[in-house]
Amino acid sequence: MGEEETAAAEPVTETKPLNERDLRVSDDEREHVVGVLQKAIGRGMIDLDEFTERTDRALASKTRGELNAVLADLAGLYHPAAALAAAPAYAAPAAYGGYSPGRRIELNAKYSSLHRGGPWVVPSELVVRNKYGSTKLDFTEAQVQSPVVHIELDAKWGSVEIIIPEHAAVDLNAIGDVKFGSMEDKTRSNGRMGNPRYVLSGRVHGGSLLVRHPRRGLFG
Repeated sequence: MGEEETAAAEPVTETKPLNERDLRVSDDEREHVVGVLQKAIGRGMIDLDEFTERTDRALASKTRGELNAVLADLAGLYHPAAALAAAPAYAAPAAYGGYSPGRRIELNAKYSSLHRGGPWVVPSELVVRNKYGSTKLDFTEAQVQSPVVHIELDAKWGSVEIIIPEHAAVDLNAIGDVKFGSMEDKTRSNGRMGNPRYVLSGRVHGGSLLVRHPRRGLFG
């Protein structure tokens, strides 16, 4: 009687579906993100050191998840393909999309101007830090995520200008430290009802804080 050989059964492996954030990116996608970063530095959203660091990360990115992380905290600026791959921790906005509830965003600048305007997305909490540079936050066309926006200022040796719509209001009562400068509310809405309502806190050293409505007329 001959021996009967039995072939060992091969183990069955299951293939997991590929996550969008694990997809590989091309050189064109990396270069596109670098272009977006150039727009961000032009708008004062990041400084030169941040631009250099983020550019290095973008060019070294291999997946969409890595590439998206470079832009995740820049409101209104995103990479269309990489946005699909956003990691949950970042909760990155799509084109003028929204932030997760309670999201706190920090804007930082140094020796440069910091400007936000147009249809930018505004979270419920905003921290603005700028040293030796001017700051301008224009909420005229902004997409505000909550009826009350808390803005913490840390401005040194630079002016701060905040523009709010006619129907909005500000609360400046928590600005407890103004040195070598001035604070002026041209909207006369401090403490009044408004929607949205911008509650400011923090300090302004060596510069002015001005709150105003959008200018009207041909040269506004």
